[in-house]
Amino acid sequence: MGTIESLLGDRPASAAPVVLRQHRPGDIGWVVSCHGRLYAREYGWDESFEALVAQIAARFVNRYKPKRERCWIAERDGQNVGSVFVVEKSPTVAQLRLLIVDPSARGAGIGRRLVAECIDFARRARYRKLMLWTNGGLDAARHLYEDAGFRLTHEERSSQLRQGPGRTNVRPGPCPNETRLD
Repeated sequence: MGTIESLLGDRPASAAPVVLRQHRPGDIGWVVSCHGRLYAREYGWDESFEALVAQIAARFVNRYKPKRERCWIAERDGQNVGSVFVVEKSPTVAQLRLLIVDPSARGAGIGRRLVAECIDFARRARYRKLMLWTNGGLDAARHLYEDAGFRLTHEERSSQLRQGPGRTNVRPGPCPNETRLD
């Protein structure tokens, strides 16, 4: 079947190569929208989460330091399918933020590639640590981070994220994780 598809020029969408590139105009809005849609659909989180993502993204754009910070967009066939950010937390600590992979592109190693880019960039920028916050219930992301060398350093409950009408938030709150880069 693959031979027939290649002869006819019809490649399955998953076979298209994924390119990681820096952000450009329009991408930051996509990041916010993608987070809002996916987290509402998959976890029932309301628009307060989308507002939080918008604040993080706006801060990145307004304070962007190209030598110390980066946004990567994963693109397949001209369509955005993932993103991640590294931002400066302090002169020695970077923070990984807003990792997301569209469901249509999951399982292809894009999340691992995005996290690896963050770690490599943080090392090149001479950070000593790379940290992140994640939330309970995001098991796939947590496993991805652990596989990349991040370790849980603290756990707490938070009511910062709300769920839409008729839903109850029973997930633990943000959990900082970190990996040493030296």
